Amino acid sequence: MARVIRLTAAAMAAGMVLALSACTSSPSNPATPSSSGKASNTPATGGPACAYPSSGKAAKPVQAPATSGVENSGTVKVTMTLGEGPIVMTFDRANAPCTVNSFVSLAQQKYFDATTCHRLVPGFVLQCGDPTAAGTGGPGYRYNDELTGKETYPRGTVAMANAGPNTNGSQFFIVLADGTGLKPQYTVLGKVADDASMAILDQIVTKDGDPAGSQKPLNPINVTSVTIG
Repeated sequence: MARVIRLTAAAMAAGMVLALSACTSSPSNPATPSSSGKASNTPATGGPACAYPSSGKAAKPVQAPATSGVENSGTVKVTMTLGEGPIVMTFDRANAPCTVNSFVSLAQQKYFDATTCHRLVPGFVLQCGDPTAAGTGGPGYRYNDELTGKETYPRGTVAMANAGPNTNGSQFFIVLADGTGLKPQYTVLGKVADDASMAILDQIVTKDGDPAGSQKPLNPINVTSVTIG
């Protein structure tokens, strides 16, 4: 079951980790499936070598991404089309090549299509990327964080949700406001690209945010497709 917390001003900082994670098939691990080993992202000639070890059953049939020859420069345009309209994002390969590589692979395999964003916390985040819509699903593999320890998460940041160090899968979140107090524990994919996309997100918060404090949207936030380029 997904963990549900109520975020008050006093408790916001303490509640961030819970708000960016959810339970899996293993009740002790709150985001994507995990295993005892750790992935290793090590530099290699011509680009980073990325590791995506198996972590259990995938929420939706998908192949793990390529582990070598991964692009590590430039940006990627990503469009997440919701029922309310398109959210255009720009991802930075140089900042997180293995993470962007995984996201692009999943999008190209239509892993995110016809899914639902399962978590919405006004003034905090919108969380998507789980085909089960329960906060329990992942792609059947995991991979390491790509962090410097200096990450910040202003409004519009797109980053990976996790269950602790090196447990990334498919769930990601969009930061809805400045000053959330997030610690540098979440790999940054990139950012929302334009004001029009942020306006759509603001409309979703107004329409679907639960004033009672539940993290479940009042109405389904449906992802029609996620496309690259």
